Amino acid sequence: MGDDLSWATSAEIARAVASGKSSALNVVDDALARIEEHNPALNAFTAVTADRARAKARAIDATPDKSRLPLAGVPFAVKNLFDIAGLPTIAGSKINRTRKAASKDSPLIEKLEAAGAVLVGALNMGEYAYDFTGENIHNGPSRNPHDLDRMTGGSSGGSGGAVAGGMVPLALGSDTNGSIRVPASLCGIFGLKPTYGRLSRAHSFAFAESLDHLGPFARSTRDLALGYDAMQGFDAEDAACVERPFEAATPLLERGLDGLRIAVAGGYFMQGAFPEAIEALARVAKAAGATNEIEIPEAARARAAAYVITVTEGAALHLERLRKQAGDFDPAVRDRLIAGAMVPSTYVVKAQKFRRWYRARVLELFKTCDAILAPATPCTAPKIGQQTFTLDGVELPVRANMGLYTQPISFIGLPVVAVPVPLSPLPIAVQIIAAPWREDVALRIAYALEQAGVASAPRPEL
Repeated sequence: MGDDLSWATSAEIARAVASGKSSALNVVDDALARIEEHNPALNAFTAVTADRARAKARAIDATPDKSRLPLAGVPFAVKNLFDIAGLPTIAGSKINRTRKAASKDSPLIEKLEAAGAVLVGALNMGEYAYDFTGENIHNGPSRNPHDLDRMTGGSSGGSGGAVAGGMVPLALGSDTNGSIRVPASLCGIFGLKPTYGRLSRAHSFAFAESLDHLGPFARSTRDLALGYDAMQGFDAEDAACVERPFEAATPLLERGLDGLRIAVAGGYFMQGAFPEAIEALARVAKAAGATNEIEIPEAARARAAAYVITVTEGAALHLERLRKQAGDFDPAVRDRLIAGAMVPSTYVVKAQKFRRWYRARVLELFKTCDAILAPATPCTAPKIGQQTFTLDGVELPVRANMGLYTQPISFIGLPVVAVPVPLSPLPIAVQIIAAPWREDVALRIAYALEQAGVASAPRPEL
């Protein structure tokens, strides 16, 4: 691993701690020092749990057989919508700062710590997860490690910045319409949105219940798979969580592309993309041997229906807060939620009917392929504060349109891995979309692309 633990992978850290070449306490102390050094510039963390982290690290160092801990000593952090015992779950808001502190951790935190990982803090995010930029008016914007004047993407912006900036090798975020895949793309790291219902969402602050997913960020596919495998398992506290057997992805990575049929999404997914998004997709498609182009039917309508469902579910969740504390919201979030509260119920019914039809049509596509490639974002990271960009000759708002290619996929809960392509001067990601419950397929392809040198998380100059 060398002396610089900043860029060691989770797998490398766990091996070093298990073998006695390093201690969990040294690894955690190094991570805390990096956070202290770099967070003032990156603004990724909103809380640092140093005492808790050191206590956990000491407990790991006292464990007789650390080889049984696949994430021994690995520092990680979570978007501040996850419950962390002793901290209020603020979900990027001003209003939630006065909430009572959580009495227990999110199940996903518990699972990662059971695997030996060490929680070091909570991460900045867009208010109530309704954001694609990483800008938060209460905490300030998360800043992209590759260019501090640029967005991390959102709403899991702090998660993207913390991993890309070398403060932690693993972080958790949420993805309702693209909030893992957009930051992964703009920050140049790997991100996984699992199948809807795969990982527990219990003890996290919801945005849109029928669309919310939780998942990991990392700087390598193997780390992504290790984190994902550690978090699997049924949880009755989350009504959406599906009772399925444990299906490990990490042992399957070496199979790579063997026997897989990979297609490229055409039509809607080729419209509006900047040249860098098309270039990244072309590189990935060539390396994956994907020559077949398919069209995902009615993707534009799916995006519109996703918006209707998102904004109405979000408005219903926040209605009481909107009535009593409207002035404490980010005005951009408040206004969209108020608009959502006024959407006619007939629109919602139509959107849900279309959702069922669309899901059935997309699942038909997986009879002829195992995975579909598509851009993750239409462009690389915009400047912080940038309000518009031009897509297909039309000036459009940045905040609403960074999820152009992610929303039609979230809408039906498919598993997706975002793989970073290290273009110059800024990275951008490609989505690997698989059939339900086939996270292993998307991760295998991501690993093969990484081994081929096409996908990688570039190291920024901090």
